[in-house]
Amino acid sequence: MSQAERLRAIRAVPPGPDTVAYFDYDGTIIDGYSAGAFYRRRLREFDVGAVELLRTIASGLRGIRTNDDFREFLALTLATWQGRTEAELFDLGRELFVSEIAGQLHQEAWELVATHKECGHTVVMASSATRFQVQPMADELGADKVLCTELEVRDGVLTGRPEGTPLWGPGKAAAVVADAAERGADLEGCFAYANGTEDVDFLSAVGHPVAVSPTDLLRTIATEKGWPVLDCAPRGGLLPDVSDVARTAVFYGGMIGGFGAAMGAGLLHGSRRKFIDMACSVGADVGFGMAGIDVEVTGAEHLVSARPCVFLFNHQSKFDVPILMKLLRGGFTGVAKKEAAAIPLWGQLFQAADVAFIDRADTTKAREALEPAVRTLREDGISLAMAPEGTRSPTPKLGPFKKGAFHIAMQAGVPVVPIVIRNAGEIMWRGAQTLRPGTVEVAVLEPIDTAGWRRESVAQHTEDVRDRFVETLVHWPVER
Repeated sequence: MSQAERLRAIRAVPPGPDTVAYFDYDGTIIDGYSAGAFYRRRLREFDVGAVELLRTIASGLRGIRTNDDFREFLALTLATWQGRTEAELFDLGRELFVSEIAGQLHQEAWELVATHKECGHTVVMASSATRFQVQPMADELGADKVLCTELEVRDGVLTGRPEGTPLWGPGKAAAVVADAAERGADLEGCFAYANGTEDVDFLSAVGHPVAVSPTDLLRTIATEKGWPVLDCAPRGGLLPDVSDVARTAVFYGGMIGGFGAAMGAGLLHGSRRKFIDMACSVGADVGFGMAGIDVEVTGAEHLVSARPCVFLFNHQSKFDVPILMKLLRGGFTGVAKKEAAAIPLWGQLFQAADVAFIDRADTTKAREALEPAVRTLREDGISLAMAPEGTRSPTPKLGPFKKGAFHIAMQAGVPVVPIVIRNAGEIMWRGAQTLRPGTVEVAVLEPIDTAGWRRESVAQHTEDVRDRFVETLVHWPVER
């Protein structure tokens, strides 16, 4: 079953909260296991003894096939958390989510959840993992509830024992049945998503089971039972694929070659702006072409129809900058955090392009750094590209918009043009250093006139524009 067919199947059932979608977490929402991020942190901090390491390796080689296997694995984990505070582990869970786990999110799973939410369905995450592992992703997805393996806490400190029945295998299925009964929901109208054979009972409990990137055995069972199977694109392992390393080297090699040609043209014409414009267009074209990365654009006419303007883009990836270079071609500059000035190659290019470097910790200095951008818009006709979120988001979820870009557009008397980027994170996720193959999808929305804006209404305009981004991401203008 394709992703488009799966999304249509969701929209085909009755809308509203009585339809519940239950999602397994490890291997289903994310590619891999969230416990690994916690364990790797302990390894980096030399917090794993030899005996524990050997027991963990033995457990991993044997695998978790029965309730007893899971209880043994859980006991091993909980022993390391005994005596730590609940608050400390929640903080650690959120930190590891942003730095590692969010990068393993299946884009397909994100779209499934978003479609269920669009239909007004209730979304519940059901996992054998602990709340410290699951809650950050549940918050990011906007899940209505989390069913998970709860841990015993006394006076805010973990005792090293589980609280109640662990939600592995039959325990998870029983928890889902109880949750549906409590809601008064008919399980025949509900959905369940999982990847492993331990969740056969869980999947069997609902009327709409889906095997997501299933193990070989679950794939066989799903085929026998007539369950739909959804295969997600692999997210990659801890080490980058050799082909991705080669693709990244080719991409940057092509970019540098394009920059060299642009520098020659700039010297020939005696123009720094000619160099910058050609570096953006030629460098991006050569780099994208050599790396085999495509960009599909709807509304491309809006990239040129309202210049000078403030281009607004949603920020997910370090690859957003090359995407903007390929889209805008030239005649623009941008805003970056002050640390970006020290990035090899990009820092020099940013400085040559008169990018405004801002100190996000100092609001006054940040405003001062943006004043030249306003003058450039007014006097030189050079457009400005800004990410109103201010920083990269760890998932496709759109963050809150800051008002700075909107004040600049209003002061300069120019329109804003939203550039909605759908899947840059699939090419280069936050924290990644290598590029993956694929096609970036971009929707450029109609220019928004700021002539009637007033300072006291900027907050509302900011929310209105953000709503357009949200609407576009939910109802993408091009069918796959």
